[in-house]
Amino acid sequence: MLAERLPRIKSDSDFWVDEAIWGHRLYDEQTPWLCFLEFLGVASSENASGRAFVEESFNSLRYTPNRRLHLRNILFNNPFLPSVLEQYKSEEDRWRRWFELMSRAAGGLVDTDFSYLKKRFGSFSEFAEVVKFLQASSIEGDSNKRWSSKFVFPYGPDCLYEDLRVGRTEASNDRRFFARTGELLYLMVCRSGLNCEVFSILSQLGLLESSSNGSSARKWNSLVALLQPEHDAKGKGGASAYLPYSRLPEFTALAEDWSQLAACKMPGYDSVPHFVTLAGLHMLLYYLRRATVEICGEPVKFIIEIVAPKKTALRELSAESYQFNDALSEKAVRAYIADFTKSSEWQQALLDQDSVTAAKELISEYFEWERNLENLTTPDALIEQVLNDVLSRHKQHVKKFHSSWSREIGLASARASRRTRYAPTDNLLKTLVFTCVTRRMEFQEFLVILYEKYGFVIGDKQAESLVSSGGADQEIFSQNAARLEERLARLGLLRRLSDACAYVQNPYFSEPEDASA
Repeated sequence: MLAERLPRIKSDSDFWVDEAIWGHRLYDEQTPWLCFLEFLGVASSENASGRAFVEESFNSLRYTPNRRLHLRNILFNNPFLPSVLEQYKSEEDRWRRWFELMSRAAGGLVDTDFSYLKKRFGSFSEFAEVVKFLQASSIEGDSNKRWSSKFVFPYGPDCLYEDLRVGRTEASNDRRFFARTGELLYLMVCRSGLNCEVFSILSQLGLLESSSNGSSARKWNSLVALLQPEHDAKGKGGASAYLPYSRLPEFTALAEDWSQLAACKMPGYDSVPHFVTLAGLHMLLYYLRRATVEICGEPVKFIIEIVAPKKTALRELSAESYQFNDALSEKAVRAYIADFTKSSEWQQALLDQDSVTAAKELISEYFEWERNLENLTTPDALIEQVLNDVLSRHKQHVKKFHSSWSREIGLASARASRRTRYAPTDNLLKTLVFTCVTRRMEFQEFLVILYEKYGFVIGDKQAESLVSSGGADQEIFSQNAARLEERLARLGLLRRLSDACAYVQNPYFSEPEDASA
């Protein structure tokens, strides 16, 4: 059943179709990590305004992002730091030369004064070591992105800032890598029913508040703050993101998984990459499930291959499953247009004396479609052109979301194959165990949970409908489950007590040993 859509908002969109189904916007070039950073930036800004994870009204989000250009110049636009350290021996000469070089090279700043750093560090060498450490721990630091689109690890609120396009003395907001997918994630949490719990989790991790309480989280954030002046320019708040639904099970499931992961109480920031992976997985599920609802299709499933030394029949099934899911979004767009042509408004336009003019006006209003329609002389021609234009736009980014994000979170791979299929990485498997296992859990029960929560088809019981229809052999799924069992054991996440008894175990939860083991 289709969930009721919230009223649309004004946007810079040239068609209102992808946005109506998924929101404004899902974007393939914004990786899960960058989505999470944008999400944290929104949450931190809203927390400073006293309204973290609370919407005053649906789709009215307005926040002021940070820019932190001094920090970003120091970390990512500073290639001469090592040479200054090597060529100059005295502290005074090192600082003087580095200040000179930075004043010439710094981008986006009218004030290129970095002299505050000299007062905060005992020596230039100490300053250089801090810079080196933060560069090494940065997010996607080895990418070929421009320096203004690189990001420090989120140790706390002083590490959060927006993506920018930078000139010599000016900077402007850029939506290429912070494309509002993180804003959608924020709105999902707001509407999850567990928004207060998520706020508490992120605060305990030190990601939203910079007040010092002696924790390691605050210490690392304070280290980043040392590289920044006391007062830093803010960005400009833009138009709100648009999330079409006031409440969905997918929103709650995301928050529940984050809550389960937080209960592991991992040391330091070890949990942050797992939060990112879960965000990516749930955004992917939201994307595919909304498409499936739009076309009134079957629940989303992923036939998972646990990679074998040699190619198996299951690899082809997994590749077919991947291709099927990859086509869902385009089918959803077609279904959305088809539903429009069945609407009473469209049927009324067809009955108008000047049906073409009535159809053009309705299309322009309904889809926010602005183009010259003079050459189209029938309603059918208008709809065909709408569909062609919408699909052309859809294929640029939104259609690629499944392929891009499934690879990014470690769910899909083309390794050792000419076709992409669902073949999870060790990191993804660890995230799933940390999230789903809170006690010693029988292996088959673990497979059931993965199927019920995420639609992952791994063992023969989960593939029962496929096997009974003659689409697969039961044995290949039994062998697939056995390979997962072996792999989890190698990762230290499974213990076999007997030939017929294997348990998945989360190392962050302890329980008394079974005396019979």
